[in-house]
Amino acid sequence: MEIVALLSDPAAWLALLTLIALEVVLGVDNLIFIAILSNKLPVHQQERARRLGLMLALGMRIGLLMLIGWIVTLQQPLFDLGIVGPPVEGTNKASFETAFSGRDLILLAGGLFLLWKATKEIHHSMEPNDPSGDLLDKTPGVAAAATASFGAVIVQIIAIDLVFSVDSILTAVGMTDDIPIMVAAVVITVGIMLFAATPLARFIETNPTLVMLALAFLVMIGLVLIADGFGFHVPKGYIYAAMGFSVGVELLNIVQRNRRRRIAGLG
Repeated sequence: MEIVALLSDPAAWLALLTLIALEVVLGVDNLIFIAILSNKLPVHQQERARRLGLMLALGMRIGLLMLIGWIVTLQQPLFDLGIVGPPVEGTNKASFETAFSGRDLILLAGGLFLLWKATKEIHHSMEPNDPSGDLLDKTPGVAAAATASFGAVIVQIIAIDLVFSVDSILTAVGMTDDIPIMVAAVVITVGIMLFAATPLARFIETNPTLVMLALAFLVMIGLVLIADGFGFHVPKGYIYAAMGFSVGVELLNIVQRNRRRRIAGLG
C-alpha cells in the first residue's frame, strides 16, 4: 500500500527525479575513475570490469540503504582534537574543525586514495612505455595495460565505490525519508551509468589528452573530499561547473586537431 501511495504522490515523483539528477551528477566522479582503471586492462576484460564495478556500486548502495539508521550515525562525531579555526564571517561556525565523524574519516581515506591513485597514473602517463615511439594516438599509460591485474582493478573500484556510495546515500537521506524512492533512484542512476560507461571509456581511450584532464579531475575531487573531511564544505556546483568548462574547452581542442589532420591529409 505504501508503494501505491508513493506512486500517486506528485511530491514523490519530484523527489525521485531530483534524486536521479543529483545521483547522476555525483556518479560522474565514480564513472571517470572506473573508466580510467578499466582501460588499463586487456581489451577483452575492460567491459566486464566496468559492468562488475557498477553492479558492485549498485549492490553497495542498496545495502547501505538497508542500513540507513547506521549510515545516519556516521555523521555523529567520534572524537574531537579540540582545535578550531576562526569563525566564518557572519556565522558562529568555525572555519576549521577537528571533530571527526565516521563520514569524515571515510571521506579523508577516499580523498587520500584518489590523490595517490591519480598522481600515480599521471606519473605513468608522463612516461609511457611505448617502444614504437608513436605516442600521438595512444592513451598514456595503456602500454602497461597487460600488467594490470583484473582482481587489483576490482579491489580499487570497490574501495572508491564505498566512498562515493556513502556520500551519495547521505545526500539522498537529506532529500527524502522514503527508502523505496532512494532505492529506485539508485537503480535508475546505475542503469544510466551502465549505459554510458563503455562509450565514455572508449572516448577517453581514443582521446589521450582527455586522460590527463580526467586524472586532474580526480586530483581535484580527492582534494575536495579531504577538505570536506576536515569541515571545509566546497559547493559541488562550483566543482562541476569547472569540470564542465574544462571539458568544453578540451572538446573544442579535439575538434580543432581533427580538422587540422584532415586538412593535412588532403594537402
